[in-house]
Amino acid sequence: MSPAPPLLPGLAEAPAARFMGDEVPACPDGTRLPSYLRDHRARLRERFMEGGAAALPDYEMLELVLFRAIPRQDVKPLARRLLDRFGNFSGVLSAPLPRLAEVAGVGPAVVQELKIVEAAAHRLARSRVMNRPVLSSWTALLDYCTAAMGHLAVEQFRILYLDRKNILIADEEQARGTVDHVPVYPREVVKRALELDASALILVHNHPSGDPTPSEPDIGVTNQIRDAADLMGIVLHDHLIIGRAGPLSFRSEGYL
Repeated sequence: MSPAPPLLPGLAEAPAARFMGDEVPACPDGTRLPSYLRDHRARLRERFMEGGAAALPDYEMLELVLFRAIPRQDVKPLARRLLDRFGNFSGVLSAPLPRLAEVAGVGPAVVQELKIVEAAAHRLARSRVMNRPVLSSWTALLDYCTAAMGHLAVEQFRILYLDRKNILIADEEQARGTVDHVPVYPREVVKRALELDASALILVHNHPSGDPTPSEPDIGVTNQIRDAADLMGIVLHDHLIIGRAGPLSFRSEGYL
């Protein structure tokens, strides 16, 4: 066998230890990670692989995420602080960046890992509803809207545009406002529906207070959009309000 070609200048093989996991060397003082922490991380990962997320409480799921950001320290105290501040695993992932930075022990690496997981969760939930018949996958739609909007600190108004077969063809943010108000313009909603050749709409917005009960302005703008859509032959299927207590459907509650 001929010898391997030499590496190009400036390149060298990475030391093997670099690929042996985050437990291998070196706390700041040059010592190895204590064995009890290595063992804890190994056991937690094994439980997750065997039983999935259902086998772990929120603080342990959060530890798994934090392992990557803080490879050589005990992350359980930080996981507890985050949950105390934001309530649950979802609340931690969706917390605004300034509020995350207020928690002792949270630096750029922690924020990055949390937001990567949040973005992955949103993308997965979105893939389960995009380009699918919405009315036959209603639960998946509610899950997606709750994941995307349930923990936002300000109101966001989204429009889901459907084609003639009620397949979701676009999901767009129409406006973002304050903690209790978001400006919505019925003319712009209908104009965009015509641009997309949409045949139906579902309105979605969140209540940062957590209470999904519709306000008088919510009811008023819904009626305005319905009336404008009717003139163009576009159906308004529903208006969903997303709160921490769960979603509210205008259709189910008799507002439409």
